Amino acid sequence: MGRRSRGRRLQQQQRPEDAEDGAEGGGKRGEAGWEGGYPEIVKENKLFEHYYQELKIVPEGEWGQFMDALREPLPATLRITGYKSHAKEILHCLKNKYFKELEDLEVDGQKVEVPQPLSWYPEELAWHTNLSRKILRKSPQLEKFHQFLVSETESGNISRQEAVSMIPPLLLNVRPHHKILDMCAAPGSKTTQLIEMLHADMNVPFPEGFVIANDVDNKRCYLLVHQAKRLSSPCIMVVNHDASSIPRLQIDVDGRKEILFYDRILCDVPCSGDGTMRKNIDVWKKWTTLNSLQLHGLQLRIATRGAEQLAEGGRMVYSTCSLNPIEDEAVIASLLEKSEGALELADVSDELPGLKWMPGITQWKVMTKDGQWFTDWDTVPHSRHTQIRPTMFPPKDPEKLQAMHLERCLRILPHHQNTGGFFVAVLVKKSSMPWNKRQPKLQGKSAETRESTQLSPAGPAEGKPADPSKLESPSFTGTGDTEIAHTAEDLENNGNKKDGVCGPPPSKKMKLFGFKEDPFVFIPEDDPLFPPIEKFYALAPSFPRMNLLTRTTEGKKRQLYMVSKELRNVLLNNSEKMKVINTGIKVWCRNNSGEEFDCAFRLAQEGIYTLYPFINSRIITVSMEDVKILLTQENPFFRKLSSETYSQAKDLAKGSVVLKYEPDSANPDALQCPIVLCGWRGKASIRTFVPKNERLHYLRMMGLEVLGEKKKEGVILTNESAASTGQPENEVPEEQRAGEPNSPDAEEANSPDVTAACDPAGVPPPR
Repeated sequence: MGRRSRGRRLQQQQRPEDAEDGAEGGGKRGEAGWEGGYPEIVKENKLFEHYYQELKIVPEGEWGQFMDALREPLPATLRITGYKSHAKEILHCLKNKYFKELEDLEVDGQKVEVPQPLSWYPEELAWHTNLSRKILRKSPQLEKFHQFLVSETESGNISRQEAVSMIPPLLLNVRPHHKILDMCAAPGSKTTQLIEMLHADMNVPFPEGFVIANDVDNKRCYLLVHQAKRLSSPCIMVVNHDASSIPRLQIDVDGRKEILFYDRILCDVPCSGDGTMRKNIDVWKKWTTLNSLQLHGLQLRIATRGAEQLAEGGRMVYSTCSLNPIEDEAVIASLLEKSEGALELADVSDELPGLKWMPGITQWKVMTKDGQWFTDWDTVPHSRHTQIRPTMFPPKDPEKLQAMHLERCLRILPHHQNTGGFFVAVLVKKSSMPWNKRQPKLQGKSAETRESTQLSPAGPAEGKPADPSKLESPSFTGTGDTEIAHTAEDLENNGNKKDGVCGPPPSKKMKLFGFKEDPFVFIPEDDPLFPPIEKFYALAPSFPRMNLLTRTTEGKKRQLYMVSKELRNVLLNNSEKMKVINTGIKVWCRNNSGEEFDCAFRLAQEGIYTLYPFINSRIITVSMEDVKILLTQENPFFRKLSSETYSQAKDLAKGSVVLKYEPDSANPDALQCPIVLCGWRGKASIRTFVPKNERLHYLRMMGLEVLGEKKKEGVILTNESAASTGQPENEVPEEQRAGEPNSPDAEEANSPDVTAACDPAGVPPPR
């Protein structure tokens, strides 16, 4: 088995952080699983204790607390996601409703502590509680709170993510213009944090920056897509590559091909995961030092590849959920030694006030799985050289070791703040890596002054893993960036690539794993499909029509997606070398027979917040009471809505509309964040096209508790509707009972393709 295949296998298998989100079913076995006949796992491992006591990673006198904390279940933690104004409303709802209901509550004789904010997370957007996931799922008293968590997690407004997992994105210090690479991204909770930071200003639909999220495991890439899709961003691309040999991409800069270097790189590598013992109980019986020894080389290759693709002045965060210095300080020390001053550890001690951490260690030893210790490479017998490598030991030269400032690394111990174990190191790139030949200069501001991309030299030749043994050799020479860019340009110019079509890479050039993806086809400027859409919605001249794409080269285009112009640039210039799993957000869906209603495409809720700033027609401003009616009734007639809403809707032609709620600052009790919904103006009614969980989310934010749903009548029952007398009206006018054979709805109802793809709410077509 070759090194790359072995590395890919290790990346796929050694992922104990799979359950970092804390979502349902996240781990291999839930805690409840041990009650179903499985033997209880004894939380003891003598070799583990012997190893870490010898390394002295735990302060003197705290060993008992450390082990006691590891044996306790991990507390539930949640992070409020989404963009600023919506996040504040969810926080207000949590604090004033759900957390208050937990006061003075006892479950199984244990007093429930009211959730507390994580002291080091900004703006009180992350909380922890002593409730374990098992208690949350099983206790009748907590059913309402649990339903809230599940529903809000599904709609992307809450992420049930482990506390320490939130640290790396915070330390990246992301700005909206940054180009970001997440090298080992699945399952995606850290990726969603990065996307949120890009969209810090909700009024900017297309930030200059983007996130490229990569994972080696094809199946896990789809989990990653699911997580990222909840945030509906046009600035995220999911790719499927071995992180240790992830391709170097190129972009078009003023007509020239330039190598893409990233301003921020998250390098959260596969690890042995002994910091996750509190939730992954299997680690107790399976732990051995062999896991770390096997993973060290892969971790170093991934970190080296990341450093090669980092822009000068850029920041890379290396993190593991392991406490082992072989996976932590040893990787960082080796990387710093190779860089010859190109990289340095940043001092981030004051960036997360309130976070307790231990400084990185400067001396450690290597232990085999049978308990044999080695203090330096010279003492390792030749028979062990395949298992133990020189990069696993600390540098011998005291001056060199001191200059590395390994104490700037952060090790989080479980007993300090009732968390999992974790390791983080923040690296800053000062100059090009020594094995790179030339450094093309980027015109304009540098990454350090503007914190944006400045080109630095590339690493080893494209598509080859960064082999540490080769990098150590003085005879190793890199290929200059300009040379690579010109070669790639010549190859592309000689090829027969179709304009605007970004298909999957040819199988001869790259070995593919998993499903074959549909191509990404950008809509040509002269496509007759677009003018009717532009006219119907009165799109602003600034609308970036060149960023529209579809996923088919033949037949009718059923969905239209949109990406940012920066990701368009990446897609068009790298389709031959990159396996893209997903990118873009859905902004329009085709209505069958829609041509009869002036426009064949209706708006999609997924992309409405991106699209809305460019729409100048078919906008109906609604009140909070109107929003409640529209979200709880299937097809409310005009007479049920306010007179202001009716007066706006009556003169509109049938078809897709935007329903906009603007908060009233004079009424602090009303919902204080704007809401934009997709709707359909029928003959005598208006309905919304909003997924169920998103409906429930907005209703909760308006203070309504959802009690149930009458599926036959399409009515969502809330505490208000249950209290009111009389049943909701559900009579249908004769003109609607006739079936409207010429409407787009009649045909859409019989079209499983459109209904399934375009209407995630899973509800009948509009009247």
